[in-house]
Amino acid sequence: MKSICLYFQVHQPFRLRTYRFFDIGEKHNYFDSYVNKTIVRRIAEKCYIPANKLMLELIKEYGSAFRISYSISGVALEQFRKYSPEVIESFQKLADTGYVEFLAETYSHSFASLIDENEFRRQVIQHVDTITELFGKPPTTFRNSELIYSDRIGHMVSQMGFNTMLTEGAKQILGWKSPNFLYCSAMDPKLKLLLKNYQLSDDIAFRFSQRSWKEWPLTADKYTKWLSAIDPTQEVLNLFMNYETFGEHQGVETGIFNFMKALPKQIFATHKFTFNTPSELSKSLQPISAISIEDPISWADEERDLTAWLGNDLQNEAFNSLYSAAERMSNCTDPDLLRDWNYLQSSDHFYYMSTKWFSDGGLLHSYYNAYDTPYEAFINYMNVVSDFLIRVGDLPAKIADKPIAPAKFVKITEVLVKKDLSTKATKKVLLPGEILRDLSATHIRAIAKKIGIPTLVLAVWNDTSANLDTLEHSLNKKSQEVFRDLRSQSVSPLKTDISKAKKLLLKEVLRLKSQ
Repeated sequence: MKSICLYFQVHQPFRLRTYRFFDIGEKHNYFDSYVNKTIVRRIAEKCYIPANKLMLELIKEYGSAFRISYSISGVALEQFRKYSPEVIESFQKLADTGYVEFLAETYSHSFASLIDENEFRRQVIQHVDTITELFGKPPTTFRNSELIYSDRIGHMVSQMGFNTMLTEGAKQILGWKSPNFLYCSAMDPKLKLLLKNYQLSDDIAFRFSQRSWKEWPLTADKYTKWLSAIDPTQEVLNLFMNYETFGEHQGVETGIFNFMKALPKQIFATHKFTFNTPSELSKSLQPISAISIEDPISWADEERDLTAWLGNDLQNEAFNSLYSAAERMSNCTDPDLLRDWNYLQSSDHFYYMSTKWFSDGGLLHSYYNAYDTPYEAFINYMNVVSDFLIRVGDLPAKIADKPIAPAKFVKITEVLVKKDLSTKATKKVLLPGEILRDLSATHIRAIAKKIGIPTLVLAVWNDTSANLDTLEHSLNKKSQEVFRDLRSQSVSPLKTDISKAKKLLLKEVLRLKSQ
């Protein structure tokens, strides 16, 4: 008989409040408690509580024949603890049945696996500890954020002791092969791979309520017939989806709960299928072949790549700015900084900056998006990161920062001072553009890295003394593109924001001068 692997992802990020430029250096409360509480409690009532109740009823009805699996991000679990503890209790009831497997993932639902192995390992360990504490059993199966996988990531996961990993059955890596088998990593054959059947999964997750879909309405009987029609030599059907499919993305009025309630009965009536967890399949099946994946894949959009989160210059600028703190944060013991570090890494923050809004996945992510434009999401996030980096800058580094060689700095004794009180003589107000003209490209790049491109743009906004073309050409290629994009914005920033940007710029110049 074929196996059905039914897996659900549960994740909610800590959403940012509107964080203005003038908040930088003054306020460190980045997250909107009211919005987070409202959203989590709403989804708990519409999805988590009734869906868990339904799954528990199905397990009681079918016993060991019905098995399911979940991964729940650490940041989601934190919100459940704060705002809706009954959600955790309902998951614990499912765990107590012995027929539910809880998977490991990154604590923050982050992309640490793409950029920093030490941070990746830290988050996985933190998540494993949390899952073990709450559900009584350490996970042996791993699911990376957004099902992201590559050979290198698989190697790290294998080295951490996991024997099974979930990922996407993307066409670009399967070719003519079917996702309906167990595979293994080409780099680490001991790591078993279960690949999502995205066609059958997305029929439920995305297309269930689409009246324009030629297969609407989707019934349990029709869906079971599709499953039964699959080649009998194929061994496993991996149905992976967001748990919010039930009651939130697909509302109760669509019939999604009735569909799920009827589905096991229809499937068992065929006598062709069993329900199994990932760890069970890893033990009972042998890999049909190895798969090599050089470039990371994911379960998002038609491309199944990373472009939904890291596909434009804004996203990459934000991503690189955040992870510039990784080395210093590896030494951090401050609970407030560690908390913010975890929350800021959630993949959702980068998705809100995406310009891809035309695929199924994009529609779901935009459902929770509080920003009108990707640019607004970028600016708000970078304001927060700018403040965070200032706080992190006070932490000791593993390796002492290399001093920047002296350069020709304009002599400044005070920032934005109009009068020298000792002589009462009027003093020239030095404009940022005048100061930057006397700096080398190396120093300008160092300053831009420290204060961020948005701050640099604001500091020279409407500054006639600034040679913007020269300034732009002093930056690296990616920063140049962000610089041009921000300069071209038609909305004028607030004077208070410009003033604060100037002060931050001049403060950094003074810091370099003192070295």
